[in-house]
Amino acid sequence: MGRQRGFVQRFFGGRLEHVQVVIGAESEAVRIGRVLGAVDYEMVGRALHGFARVTGGRVAEGLQELDEVNAAVLAGEMSDRVLIGLTCCYLIAACERIRDYERAVQWCDRLKAFCAKWGLRPLFAVCRTQYASVCMWRGAWEEAERELTSAADELAASRPAMTEEGLVRLGELRRRQGKLDEATALFERCGSHPLASLGRASVMFDRGDFKTGADLAERHLRRLPVNNRTERAAALELMVRGCLEQGRTDEATQAVAELHAIANAARTAPLRALASRAAGLVAARAGDRKSARESLEDAVDLFKEGGSPFETGRTRVELAAVMRALGRSEAAADEVNRAIDDLTPLGASLEIARARALFDALTADSAVESPGGDRKGLTAREVEILRLISKGLNNQAIATRLFISEHTVHRHVANTLTKLNVSSRSAAVAQAGQLGLL
Repeated sequence: MGRQRGFVQRFFGGRLEHVQVVIGAESEAVRIGRVLGAVDYEMVGRALHGFARVTGGRVAEGLQELDEVNAAVLAGEMSDRVLIGLTCCYLIAACERIRDYERAVQWCDRLKAFCAKWGLRPLFAVCRTQYASVCMWRGAWEEAERELTSAADELAASRPAMTEEGLVRLGELRRRQGKLDEATALFERCGSHPLASLGRASVMFDRGDFKTGADLAERHLRRLPVNNRTERAAALELMVRGCLEQGRTDEATQAVAELHAIANAARTAPLRALASRAAGLVAARAGDRKSARESLEDAVDLFKEGGSPFETGRTRVELAAVMRALGRSEAAADEVNRAIDDLTPLGASLEIARARALFDALTADSAVESPGGDRKGLTAREVEILRLISKGLNNQAIATRLFISEHTVHRHVANTLTKLNVSSRSAAVAQAGQLGLL
């Protein structure tokens, strides 16, 4: 049994290279466990089997098996602490892979309580790094950092070889915060960890080096067998962006098709959102702006449904660029403002800067001359808000009327006061009247 246990541990942490080999390993673990009456080995084999099924795209079957095994853990049917840790982490890793964050949160809460009750906190440390990814996705970045810091300390004390699991996710958090140098340093510390290679590729994209980023993503995909379907999603999206920037439209289209197949198998809103966003980018590059708008709108809705403000905000900016190309400047400005509302609480500085740059471009597009004179560069939306202010509406009432956030109204008002060089709303209304805008 010792030999079997060592074999299973080598596949710990969700870093599976060859699904078919793993399936054979788990079948042997289950067989040995049943023959010897060793429930722990049977259960960890079943957990590995469920994880392999999820990785291979048989998501519903895999999740059902993982749920059953972890229910057995909570019922006290397993006693080996190491194998309990393996079993729990296979479930959380599977949820992370298909971005089923709601399920991950539910199980993490149960497993944390279980581990605390039985003094198993070090065994939950790796699962906590995966839980931190859930927090990151849902915009709870401070909680993600706390989880990663605590997990790193526990792993350094109990499993030094596995500290990369926390560091690579901390690197991703820094990248999303716009701290690219810190992110790069963390990814370099993680060496050949699969997520580190994706992180480095993402940093290259953030810096505008699409060729290097695409090369890194393509290299990552070559290391993943095609039957490791759910593990390929993140790299495929990067490939779409990189191929489009290099004019490799056919390859981008193929990557989108694979993304859609993965999303259809997983049936989770976040993966469907990734596929829709990628399809929107391909359509936009092909000049099919109507299809691009529809796909990106679907992606915004799905990311919002999946509870990811960062991805929602990023996608709104992509949608705004398409709206601008369609000549719908007001709708584009609304999407940018909503994107800024999504991203500002997170402190995602790089994405906020991109959104503001697009907003400035839209403002320049919308600045026109009125029949009576200069409109001082006011956008159509700013004039619309001025008219509502002149009718006595406050920011909250204006937000309700226009279906935008109160924070967005406040920003429009502040921009208007600056452009008109006045210090109050009443002075802005007065000047707008003189310009013939009301």
